[in-house]
Amino acid sequence: MSLLGFMLVLAAAVCHATWNFFVKRINAGPELVWLFSVITVAIYSPLAVYFALTMETIDRVGISFIVGSCIIHLGYFLLLQKGYRTGDLSVVYPTARATGPMLSTIFAIVLLGEQATMQGGLGALVIIFGVLMLAGGLKVRSAEQITSLLFGVGAGTLIGSYTVWDAYAVSVLALPPLLLDYSSSFGRMLLLAPVAARRKGSVAEIWRKHKPGLFVIAIFNPLAYILALVAMTFTPVTYIAPIREVSVVLTVLLGSLVLGEGNLKSRLTWSCVILAGVSILASA
Repeated sequence: MSLLGFMLVLAAAVCHATWNFFVKRINAGPELVWLFSVITVAIYSPLAVYFALTMETIDRVGISFIVGSCIIHLGYFLLLQKGYRTGDLSVVYPTARATGPMLSTIFAIVLLGEQATMQGGLGALVIIFGVLMLAGGLKVRSAEQITSLLFGVGAGTLIGSYTVWDAYAVSVLALPPLLLDYSSSFGRMLLLAPVAARRKGSVAEIWRKHKPGLFVIAIFNPLAYILALVAMTFTPVTYIAPIREVSVVLTVLLGSLVLGEGNLKSRLTWSCVILAGVSILASA
């Protein structure tokens, strides 16, 4: 794996942890997804127009992949924010990030024909094991934790799906990463507009109370994925998906220290296991 690819994915992980923290902190429904999608569309529109004007006409297959990406990402965002509203950030997020790379690695090998090395597989397994233990392992203490785990697994399944789907779109169909992600944001804005219209009061309240956080989400959410998509154009998904899990370390720290979710010592221990797995994978 190249140093550039590693640095792109690492930067993406920092951005990803940051915007997830603010989504949890704002703690709202679909109107939150609509609101930050609108801001994203406004902020990134100049770059989207530039890429749209400089690329060739998109064929039906490309359009199909853009629409499919929009639908999968919309389901992911709605499921994730629902999970954050009912559970802990430091349980939902690690579970989702454990399920996602496991499935995306399997999908990449089966569907995209990517080759997996023994060292790369070992690193991925260490990361996935560390993330699972970070989420509490097999110990289930309450109905709330079960709910959090289920939402995390559901979100992780969609992560694995859109990772491979979008990897094919940017690496095989040569769709510009920024344009692919922008189309997803634009689609979410349109599809959730009726919900936002029915909840005007809630939209106005979120805007009034959480304006800085909304801009952080609107900027870092697409940036995190665009960086990962760029890396996918020259780096196998089997490396990218697990390395993105470094965001788990940052999110656990934010959840334990800032949101007061506790268990810092245990969560830091398993975070170190995750970092060890990242080191093994990055040097493969």
